[in-house]
Amino acid sequence: MKEEIYDDIVEGRNSVLELLNSDRDINKIFVQSGEKHGSIYKIIAQAKERKIVVSEVQKSKLDLMSKNKNHQGVIAVVPPFNYVEVEDILDFAKEKGEDAFVLILDGIEDPHNLGSIIRTAETAGVHGIIIPKRRNVAVNSTVSKVSAGAVEHMKVARVSNLNDTIRKLKDKGLWIIGTDGDADTLYYNQDFKGNIAIVIGSEGFGMSRLVKENSDMLVKIPMKGKVTSLNASVSAGIIVYEAVKQRS
Repeated sequence: MKEEIYDDIVEGRNSVLELLNSDRDINKIFVQSGEKHGSIYKIIAQAKERKIVVSEVQKSKLDLMSKNKNHQGVIAVVPPFNYVEVEDILDFAKEKGEDAFVLILDGIEDPHNLGSIIRTAETAGVHGIIIPKRRNVAVNSTVSKVSAGAVEHMKVARVSNLNDTIRKLKDKGLWIIGTDGDADTLYYNQDFKGNIAIVIGSEGFGMSRLVKENSDMLVKIPMKGKVTSLNASVSAGIIVYEAVKQRS
């Protein structure tokens, strides 16, 4: 029997519901056969409204398809993630009549961190996220699952050269604020109002040298314990919500 090949999958009830509430294309939805309860009924009903094929399969098939091993009885098959252009993010901010609020991720390699950052960014009203094509995890099923479906509502641009993109953002009037443990300025003393892009570095090495040099300002989170660094998604949450507080 020939193995079926899928572009990508979104698994888990909340993630699939968020997917159905977005404009993203869905090729097919698989649900576990047998007794159904709770949100599975809602997923099936919404899929039928959108004329998406729903196929009942044995749990063993979902187990084989699942990448996270936590499918909760439902998996949606989708085309590859639809990245946007950086200009789309800036245009989105203009359409909302707001100063641009952008996140730049420099070398995030853990999909769980990327998913968590996307979830935080979406709840905070960030207009979009920029990631490099190299040295950074792409948006995949794990990212989607960890983001609890927020990735379906977040504009993500994937660029070939992060430093060229930073220079273009600066030309368009954005201030680039990097995060670095050796910075002199504490994050809560930094002005985050106006058109800004906040840079979050990699889990192990922080921002690359050129990205640090291309930043207009650098800020740090004070560390008072014996551990001298934070998880990238935690750092992003702290900085992003300081910006939210100031911009409210």
